[in-house]
Amino acid sequence: MLNLRSLVRAGTILVLCVYTAFAAGPFVWAATLSLRTTSEIALDHFALPGILHWEKFPAAWYGSNYHVYFGNSLFVVLTAVAVVTVAGAMAAHCFARYRFRLNRVVYFAIFSTIIFPPQITILALYQILVQYGLYNSLVGLALVYVAIQLPLTVYILESFFARIPSDLFDAARMDGYSEWEIFWRVSLPIAFPAIATTVILNTILLWNEFLYAVVLITDDNNRTLPLGIQRFMGDQLEDVGMIATGLMIAIVPVILVYAFFSEKLIQGMTAGAVK
Repeated sequence: MLNLRSLVRAGTILVLCVYTAFAAGPFVWAATLSLRTTSEIALDHFALPGILHWEKFPAAWYGSNYHVYFGNSLFVVLTAVAVVTVAGAMAAHCFARYRFRLNRVVYFAIFSTIIFPPQITILALYQILVQYGLYNSLVGLALVYVAIQLPLTVYILESFFARIPSDLFDAARMDGYSEWEIFWRVSLPIAFPAIATTVILNTILLWNEFLYAVVLITDDNNRTLPLGIQRFMGDQLEDVGMIATGLMIAIVPVILVYAFFSEKLIQGMTAGAVK
């Protein structure tokens, strides 16, 4: 029996090690490429860096306008995540706690937008942004991000709000709380694990978003980080070394967010009935 347990444990550890290597391998490879020049990479793609070219990072940050791209991404993502979190939480609370005519119809109409491919909506979004003077602007891009992430946020939060016992709301009303106060002082604190999950997911997804940004942003000063990587791609030659450096600048914030908040993400994804 002991030998069987040891074999199972060893097999589990082996599987975890293989999966970790599979998941972390591309990141480690990109990290090594970011510290090598394109000429060094051309000689051997998988060699370890002989000389660590740390100067590539300030060169990309200042010389290639990456400090502007980083600031643009930070503004767009934080604005979009803040708006979609508040609006999504309010909508989810409303759908879960209040019964009104066409409740499920409106809910499924919002949720059904998830099935549409992004390519279908780009032309319509382009025309709308041009019409309202928001094309090629960070505010317009942030509003687009709110629109595309709101259905998923409502879907995740609605099921969580629906599990909150009705007795808590009845007690709050007996204490004289208004519906507005019930949302902010009862529902929102209880649903914090699920809200934290949506914040993390939306931040990671929007930080790496490329398709909408490349269509709706053309001004170099309004580019986000994923668009900034295009500066090192030409028709005849690609600066692979600087592309890797740019990728690391874009990837590191996402890694840090997941590293610090992964526990909250797991709690929100595995949350059961509210006690």
